[in-house]
Amino acid sequence: MGHIAQATARVSEANRKFSETIGQFPSGLPHPDGVQRIKNASNELTVARKEMMTAHKRLTEFLDSGIVPEDLKRGA
Repeated sequence: MGHIAQATARVSEANRKFSETIGQFPSGLPHPDGVQRIKNASNELTVARKEMMTAHKRLTEFLDSGIVPEDLKRGA
């Protein structure tokens, strides 16, 4: 699976987890350990989104300029 597909799948999963976590607090006021769960889910979603943006940037650079990321070059 390509980098973009993997990154997109991670964003989808992180978004699902975040929504699920938020949905556990119908009153909008989570209990103390709920706050940490929300922070963890939010952090996971942020990281996944950054990874997806990086994958898109790498693809765009390749398509626009033919730049191959170092980690994908032969022998790297």
